This record gives sequence, C-alpha cells and structure tokens, in this order.
Amino acid sequence: MNRKELDPDSSPTAKFGVLLREAREARGWTQDHLGGLIGYSAVHISAVETGRKPPTSRFAKRIDGAFESDKFEREWRQSGQRILFEGFDQYAAKERESVTIRIFELDMVPGILQHPDYSTAYEMAPVLRGEATREEADKRLNVLAGRQRLLDRPATVHAILDESVLRRRIGGSEVMARQLQHLEELAARPHLILQIAPYTLGESRPFSHSVTLLTLPTRTMVGYTETLGRSILERDSEVVARWAGQYDRLQVDALTRPDSVTMIREARKDYERHAR
Repeated sequence: MNRKELDPDSSPTAKFGVLLREAREARGWTQDHLGGLIGYSAVHISAVETGRKPPTSRFAKRIDGAFESDKFEREWRQSGQRILFEGFDQYAAKERESVTIRIFELDMVPGILQHPDYSTAYEMAPVLRGEATREEADKRLNVLAGRQRLLDRPATVHAILDESVLRRRIGGSEVMARQLQHLEELAARPHLILQIAPYTLGESRPFSHSVTLLTLPTRTMVGYTETLGRSILERDSEVVARWAGQYDRLQVDALTRPDSVTMIREARKDYERHAR
C-alpha cells in the first residue's frame, strides 16, 4: 500500500494530519475505528491525515473527545486555521503548485500584490473594531507574506483589478500612494500582467465577485471565490470553463497594460497630493 508522507512544516493542514495519524497509530486504531468513535467516515479521516481536507473546529473537538485530550483543538487554533476561511488552506496548496494564476479583484488589491503597509492597515481594522485580536491579525499577515513569495517563481500571474480597487482608500493617502507605486513596480515584471477594468465597462463586466483561476501542472484548472465568511474551491470543469471564458472576455475589454499603468500612476499622484 502506498503511504503518503506529509511534511508537517509545509502547511497547517499537513501538521494537523501528521499529528492525527501519529496519535491514531500510537493507539493501534484503524481509520474505521476512529471514524466510528467520532461520527466521521474512514474516508474523511484519511483525507485529513493526508492533507487533502483541512480540519474544522468541530472535527478537532471530536478528535479530542476520542483521545481524551485538548491538543487537537489547541493545534487547530494555534495553527491559524481559525483566522482563515474554511477551505482556504486547500486553495493555498493549489496556488503553490500552479503554473498560471489569473485573478479578478473587485474592491481591494489582491493579497499577493499588496504592499506590507496596505496589508497591515487592512488587517488591523478588525482589531480596532474589536472583531479580532492582534495575534490573529499577525498570523494572517504571516500567511500572506508566505503567499507573496509566489511572485518569485516563473509562474505567470495575470491580475485584472476593478477601478474601484484604486479608489477605495485603505490606510489613508500615504499608504495608498505606496501601494500604487508597488503595483507600478510589479507591472514591470516579465511574468506579471496587470490590467484595470474601468468603471466605463458598466454592466459589461462579467463578474460580480472576485475570482481566481489556477492552472495546474497537469493543465487542469480550478477556480476560487469567496462570499461573506465562506470560500469556494471550484473543481467542476464546466463551471471553471465558464469562468475562464468570462475572464478571457474581461481581459479583452479591460484597459491595455500601458493604459492600466497610466491610470494607476495618475491615481497614485492624486493620493500623493492629498498626503502633503
């Protein structure tokens, strides 16, 4: 039988899976036996142990009940799983192996293109509102910093940003000016294509939500989007193909690369004038 060995340092999901497998095997339990104790299938147990499915808070609590411990829920909390949308870790794993990343963002700069000051301003807002702790914000920023290293790979990144991304003020004028300068610098990279979807597209813009399309080494594609408090990793080939067709249409209708950089530069200069 082939046994998938995980690197516990590769992701929070992998670390949890390794911990679970070690604890189960130390008891001499099969996946069927453990599943019966906690009300999950052996298939689900296997998926968590091999990193194909991230654990949830409910799952971690059930595991702790079976082992009469508190280490699994504690690991789930400390790993940062609680600070991300459920399922995001699965997306991040696909993102790391992708050869092409195509992004449409509706109202803010995509995470992998964010300047640190912009990211910090955005993540600190829930802390100031009392909706998150500083520790949670710092963990989210650490996850983001790791994802931004994707830009150092030769993979192609194509980002189409709605014009509202440039107009929505995050962190004030000085932060926005630095962020837009950062976008100008990124746009000069050979593997990064940056376009703006202007307001003038109106109802012709095909997406009403932010969307990401990943092309994997096998040439298959998966899609990703988020709604309020929920993420969706879309694997259905027909749905993903429809999203890809809409993205191609948007790519044609959006401003050219030079015109997009010109709009970004003009917006940056406006912020710089207000920052004085």
